[in-house]
Amino acid sequence: MQDLYVVTHPHAEHTAQDIVGGWHNSVLTPAGRRDAELIAEELKRRRAGTSRPIRITSSDLERCAETSAIIARTLDVPATTDSRLREISFGEAEGRPNSWLAQRQVPAPDDKRLDHRGPVAGAETRRDIASRVGECIRELMTELDHDHVVVTHGFAHTFVVSAWLQIPVEATGFATFATTPGAITHLQHDDYWRNRTLAQLADTTHLACGTMA
Repeated sequence: MQDLYVVTHPHAEHTAQDIVGGWHNSVLTPAGRRDAELIAEELKRRRAGTSRPIRITSSDLERCAETSAIIARTLDVPATTDSRLREISFGEAEGRPNSWLAQRQVPAPDDKRLDHRGPVAGAETRRDIASRVGECIRELMTELDHDHVVVTHGFAHTFVVSAWLQIPVEATGFATFATTPGAITHLQHDDYWRNRTLAQLADTTHLACGTMA
C-alpha cells in the first residue's frame, strides 16, 4: 500500500494581512508555525510501525517550504521544493488587498471554465494550474517504492488530488476537493487491485490539540 499525504500550509501572513496570496511569498504566522508542528506530529503518528521510505515535496513558496521543513525535521527525512506545486497565480493582484481583487473579479462561466482568465493581467487559468500540478504529481507517482508527503496550497490541493486520481485535465473544469489551512488529505494506492482511494479529505482533527493547549 502506498500512502500520499497532501498537506495544505497553515495560517500565513498574507491571510492575516487580508491581502491576495497566489505567488505572493508570505511566511507562516506564529499560529501557522504551531500548526505545522502539529501536522508533523500527526504524520509521525500515522507512520508509526511502517518501514517504507517517505519523500516530502513542497511548493517552493515560503509558507509551504517552511511547513515542509518542520515536517522533515520531525520525520527525519529531507524535503525538496518544486515550483509546479505553487498556488494559482493571481497576476498583478498578488500582494494587493483582497478588496482590490474583489472589485475586479469576474465569476467563472459554466462553459470554457478551464481557460477562463478574468480581467486581472498575468493571472493563471484552471488549465494552467491543473497542467503544471498534474505534471509534478505524475512524476512523483512513478516512485512506487516511496510514500509521499506533498505540501501545497488551498486551491492547488484540488489538482493534486485530481491528478493522483488520474482525472484528465479536460475533466477538471468543475472539480473541487475543498480543504482548509493545515489540513491533511490521505490518499492510498493498493498493491493488488491498483485502486486509488481518497481515504480522508482535509482532516483537521490534529489541530484541535493546539486549540485546547
